[in-house]
Amino acid sequence: MQIGKKIKNLRLKNGLTQEELGSRTDLSKGFISQLERDMNSPSIETLFSLLEVLGTTPKEFFTDAEEAKLVFKEEDHTVHIDREAGYEIDWLVPTSNKKEMEPVYLTLEASGNFKTFEPSASETFVYVLKGEVRLDIGSRSYTAKAGDSIYYSADHEHQLANHSTGRAEMIIVATKSYL
Repeated sequence: MQIGKKIKNLRLKNGLTQEELGSRTDLSKGFISQLERDMNSPSIETLFSLLEVLGTTPKEFFTDAEEAKLVFKEEDHTVHIDREAGYEIDWLVPTSNKKEMEPVYLTLEASGNFKTFEPSASETFVYVLKGEVRLDIGSRSYTAKAGDSIYYSADHEHQLANHSTGRAEMIIVATKSYL
């Protein structure tokens, strides 16, 4: 186990410089630097102090985390079809509701529309793969065709709709619990 590398990763995750970590643990910046490069080893007391400042426990620190799944197959997706509203949504990453971004594949049938969303702090990116889609946000409307992108802050009520006679397909990536 590379203790120094794990400490460095935790320090960076917490947004601390070596100097800040050192001052919070009464250690020098040089000691922290050497520790992170595995050039020295901390005493048990020093390690526990570092872990406390870094917001973890010895058990968590020494437990090898399960490698995160990076590739999701089609069988991992979750699909919901709303025939009445005329849309099909395919969640591309099954755990995305727990992440910062939520990527989906949305299909709108002719005259179909996706649900109306309340204003939020979310940001949304839409890439139109096929057909034409209309974004109604607040009192304004925007139209995008295949190959076009839409990027917006969801700070007004908003809805995606297909007002054409053909099918529309798009990839949507939204932040902060949009879909």
